[in-house]
Amino acid sequence: MDLQFTTLGALIGLVVAILLIIKKVQPAYGLILGALIGGLIGGGGLAGTVSTMVSGAGSMMSSVLRILTSGILAGALIKTGAAQKIAETIVDTIGEKRAIAALAVATMIICAVGVFIDIAVITVAPIALAIGERAGLSKSGILLAMIGGGKAGNIVSPNPNTIAVTEAFKLDLTAVMMKNLIPALCALIATIVLASLLAKKAGDGISQNDLEAAPAEKLPNALQAFAGPLTVIVLLALRPLAKISVDPLIALPLGGLVCILVTGNIRNLIPYTDFGLSKVIGVAILLIGTGTIAGIIKASALQKDMTALLSAMNMPAFILAPLSGILMAAATASTTAGSTVASQTFSGTLLSAGVPALSAAAMIHAGATVLDSLPHGSFFHATGGSVYMDIKNRMKLIPFEALIGLTSTIVAVILYLVAA
Repeated sequence: MDLQFTTLGALIGLVVAILLIIKKVQPAYGLILGALIGGLIGGGGLAGTVSTMVSGAGSMMSSVLRILTSGILAGALIKTGAAQKIAETIVDTIGEKRAIAALAVATMIICAVGVFIDIAVITVAPIALAIGERAGLSKSGILLAMIGGGKAGNIVSPNPNTIAVTEAFKLDLTAVMMKNLIPALCALIATIVLASLLAKKAGDGISQNDLEAAPAEKLPNALQAFAGPLTVIVLLALRPLAKISVDPLIALPLGGLVCILVTGNIRNLIPYTDFGLSKVIGVAILLIGTGTIAGIIKASALQKDMTALLSAMNMPAFILAPLSGILMAAATASTTAGSTVASQTFSGTLLSAGVPALSAAAMIHAGATVLDSLPHGSFFHATGGSVYMDIKNRMKLIPFEALIGLTSTIVAVILYLVAA
């Protein structure tokens, strides 16, 4: 593709989008407006800018379709109580004495089986608050345990961020998920260590007012709760094990239908799937907006200039993978948007530099979890609200979250270097 836009224009467009999001403009609109301004300043002209934006948004459609169908699984896990049962089973198995580890593992697994990270944290939060109050743990400690566990699960999940990276590099979803398994486990360990240090933080305890009086609800048993996620795992594993390719577009909703069926909620199929759609529609729309700015960035000189900068600094080309993931996720305050923009923009550059597609995808994906929870994103506020934490204390967790994401990123880079 001939370069149409200047690097300055692309960067100004990105900054405008960030500022609009910080000012609480709907993120999709902020990204679209930022793309338009960036394209015009970048010298593409109105017609060229709009054409590139439409093309960029169009490149997201396969990811959007998979994300929309994944809502069936998310809705099923949440509405049937399966997600809550999975969390309770893990906490009961590991024990309250190891509460921090239990909460981190529970959130990791819930996120890894296909629940969005913010929903995973919100699902585990009532259990975490109850355990934390009994054990005298701080809000900071339990929230970091859930966030870190969610970050670890997110890079080995069939969630929108993984789907977006997979699409950009034209890879198998299962392969991308498994590539970051070791980085995810290292992030989990870092989470447990850091959260344990914060767990005894003075003046940040949990009060009785923080505990929700949850209505009595009959949860499914453990076998029923795990049935849906296991169905997805088995279907996705057929490709590497038996050379039978089952697309996530099929596997994810099938897992949701199995969950609804085995929990005896078939009569609630329509309301549960409607609920699931309501949970993913925002992400799908965000991705369309992300596609517009990604199209401008991809058609700009930014890739060439960043590669030249790395060369001038004597840095190897593969560093572009984790670095782009970190920067784009920080810019959008979103793992999904960050990994999408980074992979869509720099996949060609990385592949032409000789970085294997799977390694590049893994490094970008891990990098996108470092600074994805900045205050101009919804994740920051949703997770803080889940444990009734004020913004000041929520801000203090960002460096710890970044360390957890950086752990998985560094491990992903090391694994690439070992394999190279």
